[in-house]
Amino acid sequence: MRQISPAELAQRLSDPQQAKPLLLDVREPWEFEICHIADSLPMPMASVPARFGELERTRETVVVCHHGVRSAQVCRFLAHQGFTQVVNLAGGVAGWTAQVDPTMARY
Repeated sequence: MRQISPAELAQRLSDPQQAKPLLLDVREPWEFEICHIADSLPMPMASVPARFGELERTRETVVVCHHGVRSAQVCRFLAHQGFTQVVNLAGGVAGWTAQVDPTMARY
């Protein structure tokens, strides 16, 4: 499974010449409300099996959770479903707040 560091993702998101990956946030709604990365799509992990048809199989998808465990499971699930470009955000939102945006609320 591929992983991307929060710093590398932030750099890619800020580069206007690079295609933006889909940021799939698989945390629970209450977690998403506390803090989230801009323009991420909230889809709680439990709903992914019923909703993965809403996602583009060939678009790069960076899966996000709090620390990286749930997102890794979702990455494996999506890869098994034929998604070719799934990437886990190493360290999740906790890593994002540590490496990219220390002003973001933590929980």
